[in-house]
Amino acid sequence: MFLLHVPAVAAVVAAVLLGNWQLGAWQMHREDRSAELADADPVPLQDVMGPDDVFPADGVGRPVTLAGEWRPDSVVYVADRVLDGDDGFWMVVPLVTCGGPESVSESGCADPASMPVVTGWTAEVEDAPGPPTGDAEVTGWLQPGEGAEEPDADPADRVLPSLRIAELLQRVDEDLYGGYVILESPAEARSGLSAVTPDSLPEAPTSTALRNLLYGIEWWLFAGFAVFLWWRWTKDEVDAMRARAAGDVSPVSDDAQDGSAVPDARIPSEP
Repeated sequence: MFLLHVPAVAAVVAAVLLGNWQLGAWQMHREDRSAELADADPVPLQDVMGPDDVFPADGVGRPVTLAGEWRPDSVVYVADRVLDGDDGFWMVVPLVTCGGPESVSESGCADPASMPVVTGWTAEVEDAPGPPTGDAEVTGWLQPGEGAEEPDADPADRVLPSLRIAELLQRVDEDLYGGYVILESPAEARSGLSAVTPDSLPEAPTSTALRNLLYGIEWWLFAGFAVFLWWRWTKDEVDAMRARAAGDVSPVSDDAQDGSAVPDARIPSEP
């Protein structure tokens, strides 16, 4: 039975390796997609979404630019943020912007809205520098608001368990965008803070390069099928050898074992 085992082992090994190769290709495409989006040229925020718009599905991680005025009195800190293996806090400062040329009138901004901006990371809130002030032109990576992982234990303080847009509504006077921006520039806006980089952005969706993922799963199914065929053929050969060793002329089939087989024609029937 050596010639039966060799192709079975070869088929299983080949199918598993091909499946792993396709899985690696799927992961590589996802990483390339994340890097491609993070390194893309920034576009004006109003070209991606408006203050009252639902967060666009293709806007996750997209670099955007926006101009406005910082609201340092509305600064908050988001807990449980990891940077280089250390737990800390994100400093988040709203930037009041007009949202587009159509919102600007002769008297100023007709319909201002606030965009929460993650300016940087700090190990302790007490050690954080003062928030930025004045006007600024910001470039950063757009992100959707987070869900509520746990209730805020102390709504009166400035520390939040997650960057949930609804939690910020009572802290600003303007409308809020349905997302936030992770600051890339200007660097002086995060003076005294550690930069939050694209490594902190979510991975590309699972649907990216989905064909490679499905091909990988398909190859693993082929490996399982090869194991099943090897088991079935081996079982049939062993059953045949046992039948011959017992003195039978022909192998005993599975149907014969459960009593449903037709009687052997060599045995004469009763008259």
